[in-house]
Amino acid sequence: MIKAGIRFNRYFRQNREGAILAMMEWMKIDKEIAAATYESVVRAFNDDGGLPVEGLQLLIDEAKKQVKLNREVLPGEVADLSSLKEAQKELGIIK
Repeated sequence: MIKAGIRFNRYFRQNREGAILAMMEWMKIDKEIAAATYESVVRAFNDDGGLPVEGLQLLIDEAKKQVKLNREVLPGEVADLSSLKEAQKELGIIK
């Protein structure tokens, strides 16, 4: 499942127009909204399928605000990326 997600992410990033057309059809939205959606979604993940640490930290910080948590929470406390790393190795993305 993780490898399929990585493959989809790579296809999505490398085929902007195709992805926009698919979003238009699937989400029943116009091209302008689909293009804006694409631009925000494509930045959410790296080409290797991983979430940028900065992005994950932003999500953590937002969740902390919502629950009024004052202590520092590191990405490693909330995300186990071992399965992602294993899938990346199997796909030859990392060694």
